[in-house]
Amino acid sequence: MSAAEETPGGEDMPWGEVTPEAARRLLVAAVEAFAERGYHATTTRDIAGRAGMSPAALYIHYKTKEELLHRISRIGHDKALEILRAAAAGDGTAAERLADAVRSFVRWHAERHTTARVVQYELDALGPEHRAEIVELRRRSDATVRGIIDEGVAAGEFEVPDVAGTTVAVLSLCIDVSRWFNVQGRRSPDEVGALYADLVLRMVGAQK
Repeated sequence: MSAAEETPGGEDMPWGEVTPEAARRLLVAAVEAFAERGYHATTTRDIAGRAGMSPAALYIHYKTKEELLHRISRIGHDKALEILRAAAAGDGTAAERLADAVRSFVRWHAERHTTARVVQYELDALGPEHRAEIVELRRRSDATVRGIIDEGVAAGEFEVPDVAGTTVAVLSLCIDVSRWFNVQGRRSPDEVGALYADLVLRMVGAQK
C-alpha cells in the first residue's frame, strides 16, 4: 500500500487536509521516499521527482525537507491522539476502553503502515522546535493510555504494579506494527488489532 492509498486525515481523500493539490502530492511523495530510503538518504530532488514536479516547485510549498517531515509527523500524531482519546472517552469499563484503544491504534498502524513508519521512527530528524512539539503530542498519547490503565487499577479491573512502564510497553507494541505489517500477510489490520487487544488485556491482568 502506498502513501497515496492511505487516509490518515480522513476517508474522503488521502491527506485531504493538505492543500493545494501540489502540496498534497509532494507530501505523499515524501512519505513514500522517507519510508523507503529514510529521511537523511532522501533528497528534495527525490521527492519532487516522485511527485512529477521540478525541485524548484517543492520550495513553493515547503521551505525545507524538514518542514515536510514536520507536516507529516504533526498530522500523524494528531490522528494517533484523536484515536486514543476517542477510545478513552467511550462508554464501558476500563478493560473495554483499553481494548478499544489498542484495537483502533493497531489498526491505524497496520492500515497506514507506510505513513506510520515515517511518523513514528523519524522523530530524531526534526529540528529542536518541531521535535519538542511532537514529543508533547506523544506525552498526551501516553497520558491518555495511562489514564485508562489507572482507572482500571483503581476499579480493581487491572493488576499493574508499574503503570508508567506498562503504558510504554502497550504503546510500543502498537507502534511496532507499522514496522513489520505486510498487506500480503495472513492477518488483516482488524485481526491484528483484535489479537493485540487480547494480549494487552492479559498484560494488565484484566479480570475476566
